[in-house]
Amino acid sequence: MKRLNCWTDPTHFTTSPSSSPAFTTSLSLSFSPDSIKPKSCFLPLFLSSIPISPKLSLYLPKAKPDDYTPVIEYGEGEEEDDDYEDYSFENSRVGRHGEEKDYDRDPEIKEILTGFIDDPENSKKQLEERIKNKRNKILQTKAGSAVPMKVIFNKFGFSNSYIWFEFHRPPLNNDVTLLCDAIRAWHIIGRLGGCNSMNMQLSQSASDRRLSYDATQGANVTPTTFYNIGDLEIQHNLARIWVDIGTSEPLLLDMLINALSHISSDYVGIKQVVFGGSEFEDWKEGMTSDEAEYSMHKI
Repeated sequence: MKRLNCWTDPTHFTTSPSSSPAFTTSLSLSFSPDSIKPKSCFLPLFLSSIPISPKLSLYLPKAKPDDYTPVIEYGEGEEEDDDYEDYSFENSRVGRHGEEKDYDRDPEIKEILTGFIDDPENSKKQLEERIKNKRNKILQTKAGSAVPMKVIFNKFGFSNSYIWFEFHRPPLNNDVTLLCDAIRAWHIIGRLGGCNSMNMQLSQSASDRRLSYDATQGANVTPTTFYNIGDLEIQHNLARIWVDIGTSEPLLLDMLINALSHISSDYVGIKQVVFGGSEFEDWKEGMTSDEAEYSMHKI
């Protein structure tokens, strides 16, 4: 710990580090009650409530340099003692949240943020210039289709059916990855019973009431599941996937349609999605991965 001795003589201010570490800082004040100078040493305001005695010792929680910077004011013609240099916080930054966050990943942002204190107008111009230069990365043009995706049901059965997709153009590798991830997430949520229209307590509650959940009611509803799913097959601009949902749960289909609609409008245009049917458009049976227009992707 550091021991700070503050005497009535303002030029006598010393610090003496202790050899053993501690979590407190000791402040010792020695004076005679009738010889106190108001500018001798500035301590926190709460000290004013402590009765004056010939000798006063205070033990305060030790603060990090970032949390508290001591303020010492000297009278006219007084100079800071050389011994105080070891206790300088000149390079410290005051903050309530401890150490400053690491901005090594983007030093330009660090420069802009720190500059707002000294020159806010210049920092504002730097920020506007950064947004202008990186506009293409921040605001990206949608790659999907503005035409709404059609949804058709063709003798769809929850236990054994195909779901067919027709794209406006052959999907790229990134499009296929996104579509596979969406279908995989859909299958996992369904398999874990996450889509159960019999237990929708929150979505069916009144909007003006505080949200609450009845665990007993949730545990007693009939569970739902997603039994099985096949791989995603793609031929040129067509695709299909086999599903065995098992439980007749329309909520599962709503979730998939909502996700596909977003994919179609923002990423890759989907002309239509057809639930059910054993044949679709120009789909060719028996094709293998060795053929150029065919590919299979694991779900």
